[in-house]
Amino acid sequence: MTGSDDPHRGRLLIMGGAAGPGLLARFVELAGGAAARIVVIATASESPAAAEREYLASFAEQGAGEVRALRISCRVEACSADAQQCLRSATGVFFTGGDQARLTGVIGGTATDSLLQELVAAGEVVLAGTSAGAAMMSSTMIIGGDGLGVTASSVRTGPGLEFLPGVLIDQHFAERGRLNRLLSAVACYPHELGLGIDEDTAILTDGDCFEVLGSGTVTVVDAGAATDIQVPPLGPIALAGACIHVLPAGYTFHLSGRRPVAGTPAAERGRAA
Repeated sequence: MTGSDDPHRGRLLIMGGAAGPGLLARFVELAGGAAARIVVIATASESPAAAEREYLASFAEQGAGEVRALRISCRVEACSADAQQCLRSATGVFFTGGDQARLTGVIGGTATDSLLQELVAAGEVVLAGTSAGAAMMSSTMIIGGDGLGVTASSVRTGPGLEFLPGVLIDQHFAERGRLNRLLSAVACYPHELGLGIDEDTAILTDGDCFEVLGSGTVTVVDAGAATDIQVPPLGPIALAGACIHVLPAGYTFHLSGRRPVAGTPAAERGRAA
């Protein structure tokens, strides 16, 4: 894929959870392979030390040149000079899973948030996240919700860190049956594209499009052309004329044009040549 002139969209690898070695290896490759300097941030995790150990070992096994953990447990640490220095030296930053609300509460609006936005926009770092680390990438963030129907009460949302503007991201999508809550979220925020990412599946963004990677699919819910949307405070939502795409690996999707394209991305063709 080629980049775009949009300064708000850099290279992001957004994983739906339970990432296998193929996706982790792709992140290491994007970050520079043997020259990669990867920083793992486990702020979302209830057991950050365990999450750090897991990913430090995984990325080292995949051939990363340097891997270190950056422990950020409060907003003071997120604004520290040490955190800034660590991030400025990185070629890749990885956010683990856990609680996305905790992650945004600690990181949002801090010097770490601002610096990461700057580094991603400048193309100086590849940013990746899995599970909660994926959910926080969006503008409006899905926090939770497990209602059986498509209703306003079936989803809880809050502000994300907006590394990928204009989308809502849900993770563990097929495995946890989350179509209802993504439909509910998109009906409440029809200007956002809904992206449901399965486990061991990711989107890789670069400029105005993303490509699908991994063993599952990405479900895209687009309410832009919906002919009717009714979201009562109680009872079922009406959502007529919305468009749903289910995209496996080998598809790309243009965010501004809101259209999928089949076939192997140009970057993949070049690597295979």
